[in-house]
Amino acid sequence: MSSREVIVLNVGGVRFVTRASTLKQFPESRLAQMVNDDDQEFKLVNGEFFVDRDGDLFSYIMDFLRTFQLSLPTDFSDYQRLKREAEFYGLYPLVNLLSQEHLLKPKLEILEVRFSLQEMQAFFRIFGSCSTTIGALAEQITVFTGQQLGLSWNRRFSSQKPLVPLPLERPSHHDMVFWCGTENSAGDQFMARYVSIKPDNRKLINGTNVLGLLLDTLLKGGFRLISTRTVAGEEKVECFTFERMKK
Repeated sequence: MSSREVIVLNVGGVRFVTRASTLKQFPESRLAQMVNDDDQEFKLVNGEFFVDRDGDLFSYIMDFLRTFQLSLPTDFSDYQRLKREAEFYGLYPLVNLLSQEHLLKPKLEILEVRFSLQEMQAFFRIFGSCSTTIGALAEQITVFTGQQLGLSWNRRFSSQKPLVPLPLERPSHHDMVFWCGTENSAGDQFMARYVSIKPDNRKLINGTNVLGLLLDTLLKGGFRLISTRTVAGEEKVECFTFERMKK
């Protein structure tokens, strides 16, 4: 059997087709011993190994063997049953991982976008409960600066005038600050700031357009808009609060 490349398993009536090398990822496991004909409990029937265990839970075990990661649905709750299956197959790295189920359960993630308009400029500040998400979002957002003639929200930058990328302000690991628009530089010259948000390749100067693209990016990233509010002060600040379940 050790020379066979493709293995077919029938686990509780659910068929799985995989490589022998995948089942041998952990040499001390019973699956590796099965491939090497060292575990007689796994019966070979019509060219398939029959295992009288839970086939649905075995799909998560196969995913773990293939990726070395455990990806579970957000509503998954059968940690103890899956741990019992992992123990049966002798997959103790997976057993140890499932013993820390509090690390595997999805957590509620909150993110807030604050937006304000001041003359020809738009200011953004993004707060997030997860620093990793803020870091990933900061890698998507790029601010470019350059000079232009005349003052217009809708003026498109000229490709003949090179724009210089600027680093985002990061007051902490949990927030970022940036702005777009124009400010007077000298005479009829204006310093302009454009914002680009990957994977969209446009460079936008209009704050309302940037806000729309930012909110759309968050929605596509799995966030759900749960509230909007206006904070009255010297400048009116619009606040958009999002949430998502994060594994």
